[in-house]
Amino acid sequence: MATSGTATFNLDLSEIIEEAFERCGAELRSGYDFRTARRSLNIMFQEWANRGINLWTLEQGTVTLTPGTATYALPADTVDLLDHVIRTGSGTTQTDITISRISSSTYSSIPTKTSTGYPIQVWIQRLNTPQITVWPTPDSSQTYTFIYWRLRRIQDAADGVNTMDVPFRFLPVLVCGLAYYLSMKIPDAMGRMDVLKAQYDEAWNNASEEDREKAPVRFVPRYMFGR
Repeated sequence: MATSGTATFNLDLSEIIEEAFERCGAELRSGYDFRTARRSLNIMFQEWANRGINLWTLEQGTVTLTPGTATYALPADTVDLLDHVIRTGSGTTQTDITISRISSSTYSSIPTKTSTGYPIQVWIQRLNTPQITVWPTPDSSQTYTFIYWRLRRIQDAADGVNTMDVPFRFLPVLVCGLAYYLSMKIPDAMGRMDVLKAQYDEAWNNASEEDREKAPVRFVPRYMFGR
């Protein structure tokens, strides 16, 4: 017997909600059921942002630095920055130099915040609209570009006919998590809450352990002569 020849299975929002209700031993019956499930799903996506690095939300961005300006806004859906460099030049003369991240206390202790030069440090403020402040403030000797790799927010659940902003390997987590969230709202499903929570945790652990960098890492011992 021949296989299907396809590997495109996915679920739209309505199907995800239906599956989650069925795991709770209930049925999706009304528009309110749909709205409350969608709200729970959006809250769960925010929870995922707190659980760790979701690799599919990793994006590269750039900010062209202006001489005399130290602070710049990042996209509003930025969760955090993972890596960042200062780029100068272009083409065959392009150079990327790592810029160190510092804390608010370290930045506040800098006595000469208005100093200008080649930026070597960045303070990231995780506000509702995140922003960066570089130090020293860029001078006009050359063009500086702040290159960063950011974690963005998972896109909202939307109106029901769209698929979710998650890779296929996280669909089991999505359904298990939503079923657990709904079990806290559906009186007849509260008896299943512990089982659904355990399934959610197991599905998350399986997916998150797979959703990681797989580049080789080499550890070299440091030997100090004379000690």
